[in-house]
Amino acid sequence: MFGTLIPRRESAAFDRLEREMHGLVDRFFGGDGGWLVPTTQFMPNMNIAESETAFEVTTELPGLKPEEFQVEFKNGELWIVGESKEEKEERGKTWHRVERRHGEFRRVVPLPETVNPDKAEATYRDGVLKVTVPKSEKAQPKHVPIKIEATPPKG
Repeated sequence: MFGTLIPRRESAAFDRLEREMHGLVDRFFGGDGGWLVPTTQFMPNMNIAESETAFEVTTELPGLKPEEFQVEFKNGELWIVGESKEEKEERGKTWHRVERRHGEFRRVVPLPETVNPDKAEATYRDGVLKVTVPKSEKAQPKHVPIKIEATPPKG
């Protein structure tokens, strides 16, 4: 409808914009391996937080046992590596959807030199790994108390 109102030479930019928008929508919703289409590789989700005293790295490792992954420090980086095993197909079942991923994984988090990896702690509960890496004493903020001086009386 609008194509007839706009001269053809001026609508080329709109045509290109429309093609680009369709391409973005197709990629986002899964046209050609879009962004919302699950990948075939298992990559655990991770959160990284920082407080005044430590870094906290939380990683989702659903269904894994602690012996199926490792936590290490290498060259100033926190490495979480392991493997999620493939579930074997059972006879007599027709699979309609398979979305759970499996395979080897490696998540590497670079940390500043101000951390103290010797005092790091890792806990695993309900499929969530939590690694707390404290900052060194010199990297933690020092609070300086403020003294209140009395003002001298006038006069």
